[in-house]
Amino acid sequence: MCDHHDKLRSNNKDLQKVEKMFDRREFLTKTSLGIGALALGSLLNMDKAWGNVKNNVQPDLEMFSRNNLGLPHHMPKAKRAIYLFQSGGPSQLELFDYKPKLKDLFGKELPESVRKGQRLTGMSADQSTLPIAASIIDFKQYGESRAWVSNAMPYLSEVVDDICFIKSMQTDAINHDPAITFFQTGSQQPGRPSIGSWLSYGLGSDNENLPTFITLISKNGAGQPLYSRLWGNGFLPTEHQGVQFRSGKDPVLYLTDPENYDGHDRRRMLDYLGKLNNVQNNFYGDPEINARMSQYEMAFRMQTSIPEVTDMSDEPDYIFDMYGKDSRDPGTYAANCLLGRKLLEKGVKFVQLYHQGWDQHIGCPGGVLGNAKKTDQASAALIKDLKQRGMFEDTLVIWGGEFGRTVYSQGTLTATDYGRDHHPKAFTMFMAGAGVKPGISYGETDDFSYNVVKDPVHTHDFQATLMHLFGIDHERLIFKHQGRRFRLTDVHGHVVKDILS
Repeated sequence: MCDHHDKLRSNNKDLQKVEKMFDRREFLTKTSLGIGALALGSLLNMDKAWGNVKNNVQPDLEMFSRNNLGLPHHMPKAKRAIYLFQSGGPSQLELFDYKPKLKDLFGKELPESVRKGQRLTGMSADQSTLPIAASIIDFKQYGESRAWVSNAMPYLSEVVDDICFIKSMQTDAINHDPAITFFQTGSQQPGRPSIGSWLSYGLGSDNENLPTFITLISKNGAGQPLYSRLWGNGFLPTEHQGVQFRSGKDPVLYLTDPENYDGHDRRRMLDYLGKLNNVQNNFYGDPEINARMSQYEMAFRMQTSIPEVTDMSDEPDYIFDMYGKDSRDPGTYAANCLLGRKLLEKGVKFVQLYHQGWDQHIGCPGGVLGNAKKTDQASAALIKDLKQRGMFEDTLVIWGGEFGRTVYSQGTLTATDYGRDHHPKAFTMFMAGAGVKPGISYGETDDFSYNVVKDPVHTHDFQATLMHLFGIDHERLIFKHQGRRFRLTDVHGHVVKDILS
């Protein structure tokens, strides 16, 4: 045993210092514990103790995914997705959920039979009255689907026959931080992995030179803050966390070589670091060691791949014109939509865009029109662009926020202005492409857009459907952490099959 152990020793003095920790006592302790664990596993029945892929009970699905090249549970419709998250809670009443009867009720009190004692935020709970505010933005029907879209979204009105509007969304949280966290991670409490991290963990990467999961945030955003944990890996290995791309000279922080360093010995440094980490991994058996090395290697490859993918000089003028003038300004929503399309083309599996500013507690009509002007053209252009490149059939496009807005006015109601508070019980999102039925509106709210009266879709249902389109059974993609098996949808959710083609 000693002779064999001596053969493992390196000639490098630094490595030898680490290897000295592998003495006879440590070796016997670790192997005896390992043998004991294996014996216990055989007594308990190995399939039940460690999981059985055939029976779909596997605490270590990462091993299953990696050893099988990330094969999904069933045939996927989506190869990639871009999630256009509208942070702040866009008002469905000003955009997609047309309620003409409200005009006759303008200024009247919201009936208790409609409110049904539902929770209000602290911002409107103390109001002496809850006056109904009908939208002052006009609506029209468009396309063969005759979908109702407001005048705030003239460009999206051109692609309604490619879109599935879900008008019966519901969520559990009434305030921004827990609501956004709930949509992105399946839990109102921070610390869980985000959607993109789950996809990275389950399916792996399609391009070894770029991250599987990339986040883009519109610059100069106002409103509720965004946190990096929204695209974090939670308790999954760190290699699955989202990588934020920024506008400007350095899209990824700490990726560019320091000044006056030419990087010629970078490869040698990484190889040496890899040897040190291999020794440490052999001693501790911590999977995070290998995950960290994977990140170092990815960063090394990204030094070449990132400048190429973020270079917009090869985009023709008609593409910039399609996305709008802001697309020439890096970091804007329009520019991020265009960059998102390029990332999808290069094999990035999940691109997450965040655009802030939809939190209209006051000045709702003007605020909605202002944000729509920044996002409408580029959102529609993305769908058109994916279609003309033959990518739409296997690219999932998602648009939506963390909740909707109330039918009653928060604050002073006038004929030309009003505010709207948070409303989690009824709001609108849309999905398009990759196996989603085009040109339909699913679900229905009451005449006040306050309660869902047909085909409710909960946040967990949305998440389950998203995973299903990627070929993943949301109940089987699990990760064991602190003695419990976790999944994106927690213990809830069902696939909304009626919106699938």
